[in-house]
Amino acid sequence: MPTDPGAAPARKPSVLRAFSQPAAWTMCLLGFSSGLPFLLVAGTLAFWLKENGIVLTDITMIASAGMTYAFKFVWAPLLDHWRVPLFARLGQRRGWLLLAQMGVFAGLLGMAALTPHQLVPFVAMTLFVAFMGATQDIAIDAYRIEIAPPSAQGALVATYSLGYRLGLLMAGAIALILADHVAWAKVYTLMAVMMVVPIVTTLVMREPDVRRNKPSSWRGAMRESVIDPFADFFRRYGWIVAGLTLLFILFFKIPEQAIVGGVMSPFYRDMGFSKTEIGAITKIYGVWIGIAGAFVGGASVARWGAWRTLGVCIVLESCSNLLYLLLIHHHGNVMMLTAAISGQNFAEGLLGPPTVAFLSLLVNRQHTATQYALLSSLVNLPGKVLGFFAGGIVMALGYGGYFVITVFSMLPAMLLFACLWRRFRYDEPGPA
Repeated sequence: MPTDPGAAPARKPSVLRAFSQPAAWTMCLLGFSSGLPFLLVAGTLAFWLKENGIVLTDITMIASAGMTYAFKFVWAPLLDHWRVPLFARLGQRRGWLLLAQMGVFAGLLGMAALTPHQLVPFVAMTLFVAFMGATQDIAIDAYRIEIAPPSAQGALVATYSLGYRLGLLMAGAIALILADHVAWAKVYTLMAVMMVVPIVTTLVMREPDVRRNKPSSWRGAMRESVIDPFADFFRRYGWIVAGLTLLFILFFKIPEQAIVGGVMSPFYRDMGFSKTEIGAITKIYGVWIGIAGAFVGGASVARWGAWRTLGVCIVLESCSNLLYLLLIHHHGNVMMLTAAISGQNFAEGLLGPPTVAFLSLLVNRQHTATQYALLSSLVNLPGKVLGFFAGGIVMALGYGGYFVITVFSMLPAMLLFACLWRRFRYDEPGPA
């Protein structure tokens, strides 16, 4: 049920207990699985495309294959109500997860075999990897929510973020450094091999014990899987609060999403940095700064709750985009790049745990995959759309104008945050 504004806050679990649960470290390995393909269809891919003479406008469009993640709610009901026949013995969550991981593995090998010289089939294979990566994320998010109580979600997100950023490290820094010495096709082949680690993890981890309603007919199945997940959210929170909450979810991550797409890789190169410098600072050093931010964010959620932490982190993450203005006036200055990455990556990592913990609190476990996929898709959609047009905006206003726009884009979210303060100031688990 929705939070009662007059209720006393629930006692928060200890930070140590939250991080020491076994599920937290399972999520670390699954986070690696989720992070690995993401950059390979976005930022890292943009380098490969740029080296093949593709113009910035086309790069940002192709590297927006990650927008597939924003529409994962469309097929999420399948993961809630049907098992993969081939992997039925693994259970519902693990079966879908294994299918998606094998799809990412095969898709990355396909990208390596085709290369951008065969652009149309290469883009199609890129979209396939993005689709399988998004399906994997649906299964992982549902698994995380079902494997542990809501009070532990902050810690699960923090350890997930650790693994996720290790995946980004492999697909970002390691891939970029290797690309200075070997062909991109070989780099993507190696990335495909790295998917073996999460595949083994899926095979050995336990399936969540969640009982779901069994529809008695096809019509009942369609109602249970497609209509009820959406109607349930409005039924539990009421039309006004639910509507304002969905608007808030749409807006609050625009500043972050707008700078993780295809625009940043050309930006670094245009600012005079080599691929090795970019890999070492943004993808190695920056990843560890982001991990530190994620653990601080997870501890903050365990101590102060998701909602309060979320408001502070939105402001910090949005303002951190202004640090990139330093690079415009200091071309090729490694110290300035380090300073910008330090602030922005720490703030980005800080925002992750309260975001996921808050969305998890809104979910009904009868519709875990569908509702969480919808909410997380809404979080990412506006920023992905802005990222799609990022190349055109930069060509019209310059990089500086683009970064300033991303900062001001947080204002609608903060207005909605103030409107919803009384409703969510005390965190409360959603119905089991």
